[in-house]
Amino acid sequence: MSRVLVLTPSYVPHKVISWERAVIMYFSGKVDVLDSYDEELRSPSTVLKMPAVVKLKWHPAGVKRSVKFSRVNVFTRDDYRCQYCGSPKRMSELNYDHVVPRHVGGRTIWENIVACCYPCNSRKKNRTPEQAGMKLLRKPYVPKTLPFATPRFDPKEIPTVWADYVRAFFKDEAAA
Repeated sequence: MSRVLVLTPSYVPHKVISWERAVIMYFSGKVDVLDSYDEELRSPSTVLKMPAVVKLKWHPAGVKRSVKFSRVNVFTRDDYRCQYCGSPKRMSELNYDHVVPRHVGGRTIWENIVACCYPCNSRKKNRTPEQAGMKLLRKPYVPKTLPFATPRFDPKEIPTVWADYVRAFFKDEAAA
């Protein structure tokens, strides 16, 4: 499956989508194709190179009324840091943790979920932080908004054609 990098009109990485979604957005007039893969997409009347990088023609819609609960939004709220040891991590190095474990009634809600690295998650196990002798850096909360989050990239995993568009993010990932 080929992935397509979506940039804002200001050329800031926004998200990664499937090539099928990118083609639909292109024919709907929502994006311009900036770079393509070598593969061709063919229909009876059209031949198109498979898009690799597209740029939105308009900025994404404004702030929503509430922030949707999701794994990525929990990591964004917690600044991609383990809430037990405080170390910054890549998304692939994080899991989310139920502060009050589910087996004792803890729910999967903003106020009970924190970003947690795998070593701390293993250490905490199915216990509360107090029972595990661990301390939360910050109590989990429902965010009113999230900062504009650009996708995080591992330089080893991005397609070569994206390199010029995400070069600034390599420094961030090397520090993480």
